[in-house]
Amino acid sequence: MRSDVFRTFEKMPARALMYATGLSPTDIEKPLIGIISSATDLVPGHADMINLERFIERGVAEAGGTPLIARVPAICDGIAMGHRGMKFSLPLREVVADSVELVANAHALDGLVLLTACDKITPGMLMAAARLNIPSIIVTAGPMLAGRLGKERLDLVTHTFEAIGRYKKGELTLEELKELELRACPSSGACQGMFTANTMACLTEALGMSLPYTGTSPAPLAEKKRLAKMAGARIVSLVKEDIKPRDIMTPAAFRNAVRVDNALGGSTNTVLHLKAIAEEAGVDFDIKLFDEISRKTPKICSMRPGGKYLMEDLHYAGGIPGVLKNLLPLIESNPTVSGADIREIGKNAKIYDDDVIKTMDNPYSPEGGLAILYGNLAPEGAVVKQSGVSPKMFKFTGTARVFNSEEEAMEAVMQGKIKAGDVVVIRYEGPKGGPGMREMLAVTAAIIGMGLGESVALITDGRFSGGTHGPCIGHISPEAAAGGPIGVVKDGDKIRIDIPERKLELLISDEELEERLKNFKPIEKEVDSKLLRKYRRTVTSASRGAVHIV
Repeated sequence: MRSDVFRTFEKMPARALMYATGLSPTDIEKPLIGIISSATDLVPGHADMINLERFIERGVAEAGGTPLIARVPAICDGIAMGHRGMKFSLPLREVVADSVELVANAHALDGLVLLTACDKITPGMLMAAARLNIPSIIVTAGPMLAGRLGKERLDLVTHTFEAIGRYKKGELTLEELKELELRACPSSGACQGMFTANTMACLTEALGMSLPYTGTSPAPLAEKKRLAKMAGARIVSLVKEDIKPRDIMTPAAFRNAVRVDNALGGSTNTVLHLKAIAEEAGVDFDIKLFDEISRKTPKICSMRPGGKYLMEDLHYAGGIPGVLKNLLPLIESNPTVSGADIREIGKNAKIYDDDVIKTMDNPYSPEGGLAILYGNLAPEGAVVKQSGVSPKMFKFTGTARVFNSEEEAMEAVMQGKIKAGDVVVIRYEGPKGGPGMREMLAVTAAIIGMGLGESVALITDGRFSGGTHGPCIGHISPEAAAGGPIGVVKDGDKIRIDIPERKLELLISDEELEERLKNFKPIEKEVDSKLLRKYRRTVTSASRGAVHIV
């Protein structure tokens, strides 16, 4: 074990310091298990994690390990959305990965239970597990319960972000808006739909890095505590058996995760995160894989945003094992942290609602939820959640309305300056340009809420929340700050979107585009944060997962 370093004569000083924390000599003889938690009062998805820490501790101790808790920071993207705070969200992913690496190596931990939730923390934890490659298991803290207003079930995106647009349109009164504000988020947990946090929790399970049903089990349930305890016990076995993350996160595991992602209609952010996790795991992973698999994987779940169901519905219908069961002809054999093969988990699953989890021969749509578009506007690709786009907008040609920041675009939307037939272009919000690659949920939700979801498209080198739906295309690469073609789009240009043909094109001649690019000098925004300046120097394109050059 890695902790054998502390058992030599020469490491007496280290042992003395460990005794100072309350450990005994017998504790130090056991496997040292780090419970790396992102518990914080700041984030609803993490607010009750301290309870889960206790149950993980119990599991570790009962199985013969020594549990040791450390914590990493967390950010709530919903709270950070629409202002400067969102610039810090994607950089957090790297901070989390680095923090786990620092602690695990400095203290020679034998194994890790990574307790996580929310958009960037879960991929950061997975990146750390892949990078360290010591026995690890993920516990995702679970989704929030649905809000209620009479018989209507509420979720954060539909009933707050999109409600703002409905209020501006005159469909809601201020009193109704305030009631939704109080009722939309009734418990701790990750926001209720198949937004980024919950998509990543589901894909962690599909990758084989968490126990069955962990990804969908709601945060307030006693079941979640039992799963946490089981994970604590299981990590001790993983250490003794020397089963490591790269034994589990194989190329087949990533392909399975992409299949599940497409079947669920998950967040576009998974394109960034799976690419980054795969790089840490040493797995060759091209974003084209999303499109190749999407063409062959039907969408068998209808999840909000844009769908019917919430995370609790998916859990009670059979969870990710149920999804695997109905995708079984496509799922590749691969080990999991549970000790069972992923196909075995799917084969033994039960499905309790065949409208929440449909069969492959009766899907919600014949293709998966995500598509990768290419063209002269996106030579390295762009991402759209096609499952959240009205069929009326699958082919759309519109007039460019160009903005160099999210704030400029939001102001135009709220002032009613965006009209049917427009393509809102938001640039200089990519990994380097932002810097930080902000999500655009506030803008996209306002457009949907104002009833423009079937007449206005939005394209950006930034990204979207998992709560975004509608004709919204993000991750355009190369970004404007890196000299990409989105930087030379002008007001009044025509832009063609063709999702079935996977095309995103600026309708000018090749000669004119070449001339514009030749004379193009990207804007470099002033940045008053040392962290963001450092981030901008090292971050790569979204097409590479916004990973960092070191």
